[in-house]
Amino acid sequence: MKQTGYLDMELLRFTTAGSVDDGKSTLIGRLLYDSKSIFEDQLEDIEICSRRRGNDEVNLALLTDGLRSEREQGITIDVAYRYFATPKRKFIIADTPGHVQYTRNMVTGASTADLAIILIDARNGILEQTIRHSYIAALLGIPRVVACVNKMDLVDFAENTFEEIKNNYQRVAERLEIKQVTFLPISAKLGDNVVTASANMNWYKGPTLMEILENTPLDREVDTNTRLPVQHVIRPISDQFHDFRGYAGRLSGGILRKGDPVTIFPSGLRSTITAISRHEQQLDKAFTPESITVQLADDIDVSRGDLIAGDGDAPLVEREVTLMICWFNERPAVTGNRYIVMQATRETVAILKTIHHVVNINTLEPETGQDTLRVNDIARVTIKTAKPLVFDPYAKNRVTGSLILVDPDTFETVGGGMILSR
Repeated sequence: MKQTGYLDMELLRFTTAGSVDDGKSTLIGRLLYDSKSIFEDQLEDIEICSRRRGNDEVNLALLTDGLRSEREQGITIDVAYRYFATPKRKFIIADTPGHVQYTRNMVTGASTADLAIILIDARNGILEQTIRHSYIAALLGIPRVVACVNKMDLVDFAENTFEEIKNNYQRVAERLEIKQVTFLPISAKLGDNVVTASANMNWYKGPTLMEILENTPLDREVDTNTRLPVQHVIRPISDQFHDFRGYAGRLSGGILRKGDPVTIFPSGLRSTITAISRHEQQLDKAFTPESITVQLADDIDVSRGDLIAGDGDAPLVEREVTLMICWFNERPAVTGNRYIVMQATRETVAILKTIHHVVNINTLEPETGQDTLRVNDIARVTIKTAKPLVFDPYAKNRVTGSLILVDPDTFETVGGGMILSR
């Protein structure tokens, strides 16, 4: 029987989020430490840093708080990505900040996640940032949430405390329409229910966090409509290959097969796939999210920013687009302002036409009548673009349904949006 090598292992991307000091970095440190996914020199480094800070024990949060400013302040400022593997699966972790002013970083870290871990301090219960991060997880379409009630050692591992928080969060999840939530009592500092089962909470009969991560099904977008945003047009210089023209990009939905009829958007021109290659390997078919080059039967106009779609499953092509947006920048957004729009591989300019409402993160209710967006605001808006966008609703495709706004003067990314259906 063929053995599965490291490169063939499944990859799970997950993010951690929660309020300040809920223990996100410590939890990730514990996962890395207990799964033996750190090197000896890394361990020695955090032992030295822990002693310098006056800690009697190794501060596992220092494994992810890599920036000097983070270590000095004892908080996570930027998104920290960490990679590790077990015999069952590979993982990419995005450890995101808890402070309100860094909420935009959570959007960045969670945008590609298959699963979100929401940390809740057992002493404090549900806080505003817990709701904010849960709302963002729902907005980003993360299919699964693990609500980890942390610091159970500080409440004497009390089952009734866990159950009360579980019931409160369940009501939040229902309002946000988060359908798949797993509840887990843990102590990241001591390791209870992180990699090994807790001897202090024998009332809990469920899996550990590592077991959840290793066994969570991966929902890849192979059953969605076929989408290949064109990143690059390949035309070799050599006369030997003068008839070759390839269109390279990352397959962002469905399966593409040699011989498939396709339509190019926004032009609407049609052709057939004659060849698919990955590096120098010829393929009969390609799966999401492989990066591939395709060739077409017809010599038609296809450029960077165009979309190759499966025949009969057309995307939307419009210049006015309504979306939910997270505003990242200290400089407010004002209706009428002009921005660069980057969506899949397409780039154009747009004006912020309408702000329909801003979400009150405490009540989760829409508030109307605003003509500006401030940092960390989440709002429903409409933009009007100079060139039509080719897209799907975000609920159908997280790649073709998302976009970012860029300030044309500073080239800062100022907002991230999820396109809604009509």
